[in-house]
Amino acid sequence: MASTEHDAAVDRVRVQLLPSVAGAPLDSLQQLVVDSRWNQTIEDWALFLRAGSVYAASDADAGIVASGAVLPMDALPASAMPSGEAASVAWISMILVKPSWRGRGLGRRVFERCLRHVQTEGRVAMLDATPAGEALYRSFGFQVLGRLTRWRREARVADGVAAGPAQGTLDRLLALDAEALGFDRARVLRGLSERPGSRVVTADHAAALVRAGRTARQLGPMLASSDEGAAQLLARVAEFDASALLIDVPDDRPSMQRTLEVCGFRPERPFARMALAAAGRELPVGNTQLIHAIAGPEYA
Repeated sequence: MASTEHDAAVDRVRVQLLPSVAGAPLDSLQQLVVDSRWNQTIEDWALFLRAGSVYAASDADAGIVASGAVLPMDALPASAMPSGEAASVAWISMILVKPSWRGRGLGRRVFERCLRHVQTEGRVAMLDATPAGEALYRSFGFQVLGRLTRWRREARVADGVAAGPAQGTLDRLLALDAEALGFDRARVLRGLSERPGSRVVTADHAAALVRAGRTARQLGPMLASSDEGAAQLLARVAEFDASALLIDVPDDRPSMQRTLEVCGFRPERPFARMALAAAGRELPVGNTQLIHAIAGPEYA
């Protein structure tokens, strides 16, 4: 397609809010994930549609060519906040563009709709940015709060010897999660934990969720009172689970990084955690030292 013809096609694209799960083109959305080599599944799209909002850029001939999602988080009781004021947060993610349509501003258009959605609700906008997206989000005023790295270990042959980590309770994970983030995403974690194959695992003072993904099982969130406790739980999961594994770890966790290398993980890509506070709104205040792996860049 010539450039002028492609530009005309982009002008015809419309960005719209998708309906409920029942009416959403999940297969088309998932194709964007496959084309981008991301790890989400159709079940992730369904969760976004149930608990949040999904925007899609559509062309009459090509179908869905770009996407974005907004996931509102519940505020903690004001009494639980150090400042006495609860943070109202929404997570923006899944900004994906079909490969043949990239470089034409569609990602920006969808992101603008997502951001407008968040700002209309008076929430703090947060996201985890890829290196390609960080400059875009900075142009809207987002600030970097911290940096993370995705680590991957490919599947290995199971030896059938290692004992698995202890089965944990979701309530314990939810309590640690709210303390760590400064907002409540119980709806999200409940949805992830109820999927077939999901497990909450614990070791000493650490807890984590392990769930299925498109190309690998995702380990996170992982919450612990110490770097060493988190590293111990990571080692137990890696020894027991022979599947391909992904985990997104803050860059200032040296014990985790050493354990990842020992367990055969290799860095795959960086992320930047970013936020844009709404007028008169404070950023969430949580005990971020508890966070040793996030749930994934799509979920915080």
